[in-house]
Amino acid sequence: MGLDIGSGFTKAAVVDHSGGTPQLVRIAVTPNPPPPPQGEVPDPGPAADAIAAMFEREGLSAGDVVIGLGGRDVVSKRIEVDRMDEDEARRVLPWEAEQHVPFDMESVRMDFVIADAEADRRRMSVLLAAAKLEWIESRISLLWRAGLRPAVIDVDAYALHNAFEANHPDAMEGVAALVDIGTTTTTINVLEDGLPVLTRDLGFGTGTLLRDLERDHALPADRAASALRGEAGILPPSGLSDFLADRTAPVADGIERTAKLLEREDIGLGIARVYLCGGGAGIPGLAEVIGDRLGVETRIANAIERVQAGSDVVDEPSLRALSPMLMLAVGLALPPPAARDAHANGRPDGHDRNRSPPRAPPHPRRRRHPGRHPRPHARGSRPLGDRPSRGRAHDSARDRLPLVDAAIRSGDAPRST
Repeated sequence: MGLDIGSGFTKAAVVDHSGGTPQLVRIAVTPNPPPPPQGEVPDPGPAADAIAAMFEREGLSAGDVVIGLGGRDVVSKRIEVDRMDEDEARRVLPWEAEQHVPFDMESVRMDFVIADAEADRRRMSVLLAAAKLEWIESRISLLWRAGLRPAVIDVDAYALHNAFEANHPDAMEGVAALVDIGTTTTTINVLEDGLPVLTRDLGFGTGTLLRDLERDHALPADRAASALRGEAGILPPSGLSDFLADRTAPVADGIERTAKLLEREDIGLGIARVYLCGGGAGIPGLAEVIGDRLGVETRIANAIERVQAGSDVVDEPSLRALSPMLMLAVGLALPPPAARDAHANGRPDGHDRNRSPPRAPPHPRRRRHPGRHPRPHARGSRPLGDRPSRGRAHDSARDRLPLVDAAIRSGDAPRST
């Protein structure tokens, strides 16, 4: 079970792995309690009670869950180091990480995956993840108060990529941006040939749009929410599209700045496609507004595009409407790509939620060959930050980066490495 504890809503997704392919069999969504006034310490009690009530109301079994961490207290980054085996990397990388993690290393939990373990280059690419212990422990405390136990704590960006690859494998070539629009924060995740390379957070979300609607059109909160859902009769015929074109500029500008950062970092071909997910992705016309502003093909990501959904989950229209919001919960509930491939091929090395996840099993690679042309873009569009390809090859996926392991399942406090 994947549990996405967002700023506005908590979402749960139960994926059955017993068949040949994963199947989404249960979902649940509940609004979170309002945050405390600014400056007050949040009380985890109301949030834990809301989660426990959702489990009881939906008949979900309380037990082990997989959750994710994101935001400013989490760092996920690809780094290059001299090639070494995994045992040596476990001794060296905590020291190497000090150059890339802006926290006191004594106060973090760190993990990594060697992204190109099968390559023969002198240098190797490593996906590094680190989170503050305080943030990990607060999430664990919240789960325990709700009667749940964390089986794995993942990184939000990597879990989103997990669902993204499972549902949109065509986006695993070239450079794509997966933009998660939540209630208070928008997160831009950039992938090159299926490998996460950059994550940026923007202080913008659907809450920003709601407040602007209330102020600009003198609407009460419930009417502003209805207008943002596209309900007729609240705004003029072109009112919502005009409003979005004006007020979503921070998202488009953030994507453009990310594209320029890719140029400076000398990454890939520039952003060729943009996918939207999260609660904000369902705002009518938003994808078109952002796509027009950027001049780049922009779509809405779908958590059940290829992941099968059981017939008794919810009625089809409702599930389709919720699917962009469910991307993170589904990505947390899915096994990592290497384990999905193993399970589909009948190999015994699939991911087992009842034991600590494997550290870094190799994953079949899709390479971009020198001189290969990028996938065609939407008519009249070009990749953001476009420039010639250097023909580098990267892994198309990553294994899960667990920030907690068997020690957490046994009830011990998290430990830094």
